[in-house]
Amino acid sequence: MLRILLELRPALNGYAGIPQETRLLFCALNSLDDINVDGLIQSSNRVLAKALPAGIDLQQHPLSIDQQINCLSRVVISLQPDPKPKLLDRISAQIALVLSLPALLVRHLVGQDQQLGKFDATHFQDFIWRSMFERTLPVEHFKLVTRAGFRVCRVPWSVMHVCALLTNQLGHALYARLDTSDFDVMISETPYPATVSKRTTLVVRYHDAIPVLMPHTINNRSMHQASHYQALRKNVASGAYFACVSDTTRKDLISIFPQAQERSVTIHNMLSPHYFDDASQPTRIPGIIQLRMHTWLSEMISRQQHFGLTADDVSQPLEYLLMVSTMEPRKNHATLLSAWEQLRADRFPDLKLIIVGMLGWDYLAIVNKCIPWLERGQLFMLEDVLPEELRLLYKHARATVCPSFGEGFDFSGVEAMRCGGVVAASSIAAHLEVYAEAAQYFSPYSATEAATAIAQVIDPAAPTRRQELVQAGADRSKKYLPEVILPKWHDFFSKLSGKACRLC
Repeated sequence: MLRILLELRPALNGYAGIPQETRLLFCALNSLDDINVDGLIQSSNRVLAKALPAGIDLQQHPLSIDQQINCLSRVVISLQPDPKPKLLDRISAQIALVLSLPALLVRHLVGQDQQLGKFDATHFQDFIWRSMFERTLPVEHFKLVTRAGFRVCRVPWSVMHVCALLTNQLGHALYARLDTSDFDVMISETPYPATVSKRTTLVVRYHDAIPVLMPHTINNRSMHQASHYQALRKNVASGAYFACVSDTTRKDLISIFPQAQERSVTIHNMLSPHYFDDASQPTRIPGIIQLRMHTWLSEMISRQQHFGLTADDVSQPLEYLLMVSTMEPRKNHATLLSAWEQLRADRFPDLKLIIVGMLGWDYLAIVNKCIPWLERGQLFMLEDVLPEELRLLYKHARATVCPSFGEGFDFSGVEAMRCGGVVAASSIAAHLEVYAEAAQYFSPYSATEAATAIAQVIDPAAPTRRQELVQAGADRSKKYLPEVILPKWHDFFSKLSGKACRLC
């Protein structure tokens, strides 16, 4: 039985690609009979309460049953504190965060590994499900993921990065040492700022090299770029393996670290079971728009202004383009907005635009361009859209547009294809690989080219190209179903041998 520890920190964060992939991978690997997967619970920026010792039978534990449950309950509170904590609680949390750095340094200098506590989820299945998994997985997988094993790392992920970056300035980077001796493999969802036990193989699920190759597009640029690069460099030097989400990402990795070539493979992301081509009607679309409108709209737009659907919009099917993405510079909302404006002015005056996704960073410029259209009820920005609602939006869109400047995979295009939708995408390497012949392409730097490409797939007078893409998308998206991707993971683990991975 192969024992795997999988990092779950990203699963705490929204609907973006890495959180989705984390949930899907944890669920899928837990479905295999010859693999045992525990989830690693860790906060990005909070010191977690102490969990139970991992090496002790809970029946023989010195704490009583009620004390054990109280201990685990405090772990939950430390991970998800009150939305409006009292002043004393805020001060206490900040003190704990500040002290965690010197404590980590001392532990490293005296040769102590960071112990991983045990989290028995028997009484906390609701917390596990709703905080980490329900945003991506169907409820049918509830038992599979909530009955898994879990470990707790008390030290925040960000503190591990800071420790390494600060000590690197002094001449030698010190990375936390995790005691992962119970596991054959640890999978991290980003370059990981710690080393693992000698008997454990670190596998980095490498999504993209954007923090290194496109640092002008990321948030908190200096810290993000440095932490990504330094941790990646450490992982490569320590002999980690890399499971890249696309050949594009693998090529980028090898271009930076050629020595990682023999220890890297491509295993594409898998799609959520939520996405399929159903027999839904477009009459639900206006209701989804009204229900999921971004909460910040009331602050950005005067309450006297109208932004919403007219009676005509509600009474007939909407003609709209769809973009699903966090609002940040790399996603290239501006080109789509300009292309959409051209389409409305030239040929499609009733065409609306729906943007689904949370606000990321450096978004004010594009939001300001959207406001006049928001006020006129022609553009809609949605948040917290449920997967079953997004499935309808994909299916009934005239086109889902993926205009990014750079991606490692890009879920939205293949999700749209799986739902029977049509995709127009920027001609970047990841899209050309992942979408192949199932999308209409355009340069991400040309709004005119984007408008032309979109027009070719939405023109009701020329339906042939649209029909071709619907069929091609249905075929292409099958490549990313769990039943296709999961055997590739199984083969990958089987090929890890000797010192790299000890199969029990």
